[in-house]
Amino acid sequence: MNPVIKFEHVSKRFYLNQHSRTVQEMLFGRFRKRKPEFDEQEFWPLKDISFEVNAGETVGIVGPNGVGKSTILKLVARILEPTSGTITTHGRVRTLLELGAGFHPDLTGRENIYLNGAIMGLSRDEVKRKFDQIVSFSELEQFIDMPVKHYSSGMYVRLGFAVAIHTDPEILLVDEVLSVGDASFQIKCMEQIDRLRGSGVTILFVSHSADAVKSICSRALWLDQGRLAADGAVESVVARYVDQTWAKEEERQQAAAEAEDEEKEDDRRWGSGKVVITDVRLLDEQGAERQQFREGDKLIVEIHYQAHTRIAQPVFGLAIHRSDGVHITGPNTKFAGHEIPWIEGTGAVRYTVTNLPLLEGLYHISVAAHNWADTEMYDYHDRLYPFRVLPSEKERYGIVTLRGEWS
Repeated sequence: MNPVIKFEHVSKRFYLNQHSRTVQEMLFGRFRKRKPEFDEQEFWPLKDISFEVNAGETVGIVGPNGVGKSTILKLVARILEPTSGTITTHGRVRTLLELGAGFHPDLTGRENIYLNGAIMGLSRDEVKRKFDQIVSFSELEQFIDMPVKHYSSGMYVRLGFAVAIHTDPEILLVDEVLSVGDASFQIKCMEQIDRLRGSGVTILFVSHSADAVKSICSRALWLDQGRLAADGAVESVVARYVDQTWAKEEERQQAAAEAEDEEKEDDRRWGSGKVVITDVRLLDEQGAERQQFREGDKLIVEIHYQAHTRIAQPVFGLAIHRSDGVHITGPNTKFAGHEIPWIEGTGAVRYTVTNLPLLEGLYHISVAAHNWADTEMYDYHDRLYPFRVLPSEKERYGIVTLRGEWS
């Protein structure tokens, strides 16, 4: 099968200026030979990228910000030219890349439909035949004779998408813009993309939503630091990308938590000091320390302590709060009937959740040690230990799962 899009060892370079140039510098710079200035830095969003897309494929492009996803679309559309390498396309390319791209703000919606149609190679008669369909799809009948500079971002997307899909695309390039606008129009756009897929249109789709990519694409490209990290079945590629994203987020959260602890620990920790909680570790079933879990995982909260003298009948407890302050639970050893006769020196207690019932969200753990009568707090750490529960494949909304079964 002959590919309709082909990238062969494509790289793209931008220059990053570290200071603003004056109007005079820019004016006279046009008459001088171009030289990279001493404070310019090179940025390569794409480095030696090669891939092919066959006719009728719907391919999603995933990756964090700044890795070249939108750059690939702009290269396919010839908005940009590669620094090196070769790009080949076969077929009419239509784009939905940026809000209002190609719109003139002082022209009305009606005038911009004809302008964009001309830019895309349609005659005035062809645009006229499709005009009513475009306006109807955009749902902007009431505003079609208003200058588009008065449109909201959602109205821009409606009109831009309506024009793009009604100009007979053979290759459609869709960027993150579908995340703008109301939910009903997003659904309408996705349904239209499904119809285009069914008619054999080739689609390159960029989105930060893993669910959106999986719902409409059969294949995915994962870009990482300018390189093609993976190319294959959408479920496999997206799963690998999400796993790496969460791993990086865990590292970031841990660093942020440590910095926050150092800054705020004095305000969020108190007690007499007869028992000192020296460390709190969140462990998985292998005993590895983690800050991210999934619903159904084993979670072990390990509380390390030091008692300077013998303390009779201490009570250890914890509390879990969601990030918005909702108190989830507050178990302790006394409530559980787990009496500790005495402690002295160093040691640890563990609270084990065999099957974590929490749904997606950011949570914070507080820990405490106090006397049996709960009249003296030895040490209290108020929400100093964050952890995140990753999205569940079974349930999405709320705080906990009831583990019910449908029949």
